[in-house]
Amino acid sequence: MERASWQVKPGASVALKERDAASTAGAPGDRAATDAAVPAMHKLLLGLQDRLFAESARSVLIVLQGIDASGKDGTISHVLRGLNPLGTKVAVFKVPTHEELAHDFLWRVHARCPAAGEIGIFNRSHYEDVLVVRVHRLVAEATWRARYGHINEFESLLADAGTTVVKLFLHVSKDEQRTRLDARVANPAKRWKFQESDVTERARWDEYRAAFEEMLARTSTPAAPWFVVPADHKWYRNWVVSTILIDVLGEMDPRYPDAR
Repeated sequence: MERASWQVKPGASVALKERDAASTAGAPGDRAATDAAVPAMHKLLLGLQDRLFAESARSVLIVLQGIDASGKDGTISHVLRGLNPLGTKVAVFKVPTHEELAHDFLWRVHARCPAAGEIGIFNRSHYEDVLVVRVHRLVAEATWRARYGHINEFESLLADAGTTVVKLFLHVSKDEQRTRLDARVANPAKRWKFQESDVTERARWDEYRAAFEEMLARTSTPAAPWFVVPADHKWYRNWVVSTILIDVLGEMDPRYPDAR
C-alpha cells in the first residue's frame, strides 16, 4: 500500500471512529507472513539512512503521538531499532521543567530537532501543547487554539530548512488500550510503566479523541502531513510504519556524495 492510504488530507475533517484501529488492510498476509517481511524492510531502511547520513544535507523528523499504551515505545524499539545510532536521536517530551515553562512552548522542541544527515524521533512532542493542556484546561482556549498556527509555521520552517517531517498518530481502540494497561499491571517487567494517572486519563477518552481529531485536521499540511496508523495489532503497526518511512525516504532519494 502507498502511504497515502493512511494520510490525513490537508484541510479534511477527521472522525477517528470511522477509522478501524484493528485494520490489517494491505499487509503481506497474516501475522507470521507480515513479521517475516519486516526484516527485509529494516535492511532497506538502514540503507536509506546510511545514504542520508553520508549526504549530510537533509534530515528526517519522526513525530509519534497517541493515547497512553498506543505503542509509541514499541514502535521505536521494534521498527527503528535497526537504525544506526550514530545518525539517530530520540527525544522524549515529558512534563515541562520550570526552565522550559519560562520560554515559549516550542523552545524545548526546536532544540531537539535533527541536524543535517540525522533521523530524529520525538516520543510525544509539541503536540502535547494542544492535547494535554486542552483536556486539563492548563491554559486558556485562545492560547492553545493559536498554537495550531504556530505549529504549522514551525513545521514549515523545518521543511524549508531541509527537514522532512513524518507525523504518525498511533490509533488504538479503547478496548485494546484497556487490554494493554491490564497487561502492564500483570507483568512484573512492565508494571513500572503503569501509573495511576493512566486510569484517570482513560476516563477522559472522549475528550482526548476530540482533541486528537482537531489536532489531525488542523495540522496536517502539505509540508508535514499526519498519518493515522491502525495500532491495535502491533505487528501490523510495525509494518505500516516501516512502509511509510521507506516510502518517504525513498522519495527523498538521498545520495552518497562523490569522493573528495
